[in-house]
Amino acid sequence: MSGFDNLNTDFYQSSYSVDDQSQGGYGYTNTENPYKPYGQYDYSQPMGYSSPGMMQPQQAYTGQIFQPTQTYTPSASQSMYSNSFDDEPPLLEELGINFDHIWQKTLTVLHPMKAADGSIMNETDLAGPMVFCLAFGATLLLSGKIQFGYVYGISAIGCLGVYCLLNLMSMTGVSFGCVASVLGYCLLPMILLSSFGVLFSLQGMMGIILTATIIGWCSFSASKIFISALAMDGQQLLVAYPCALLYGVFALISVF
Repeated sequence: MSGFDNLNTDFYQSSYSVDDQSQGGYGYTNTENPYKPYGQYDYSQPMGYSSPGMMQPQQAYTGQIFQPTQTYTPSASQSMYSNSFDDEPPLLEELGINFDHIWQKTLTVLHPMKAADGSIMNETDLAGPMVFCLAFGATLLLSGKIQFGYVYGISAIGCLGVYCLLNLMSMTGVSFGCVASVLGYCLLPMILLSSFGVLFSLQGMMGIILTATIIGWCSFSASKIFISALAMDGQQLLVAYPCALLYGVFALISVF
């Protein structure tokens, strides 16, 4: 014990005593409720947030739920673009497909004596000619002739030849698309000839007369349209001759 007492004297001397622990723990005194043990919390008192680092309680939301207000207003440029979309022409018109003009061109071909409208005929419309070429090949197919390659090949070569000839003869000139459009529409009577070939033979006398009539019909309609579109007055026979040669080849395919 003497050694332990000597060891205690070596520590730092302070005025703290164990007896002071019973009088106010750690400097805190309980004057309101002397019987309340220390270290326990009084939950009957309301909780307060007095520390500046802690969050303050949020106020209740009084607005309307799921009903947001519109805060975005389109700019003037966007409004201009939306108005321009409404003013755009239909898609078929942008592609150059006008059913009214197709019907007028078809009636002009079916009625050789009807005057052709040059403003309508001078258009690059290939929708009708493609349909008529397919119909001509389909009627040949019904008679057992698979001639789609010859139809498109002869059409391309014939359009190129007539295009070069018309550019040499006319003063204004003509586009290749316009020549292909007119020659394609004037192929419509040839479809009638191939349709007769499905039911009857075209190698007799009646077939020859019918074939000659169809060739004259196609060439006369094509030359009439070219004359009205290119203002080539007095040159219809000169234009009708190469057109007759072209449609004569199609007639030979239909007959034989």
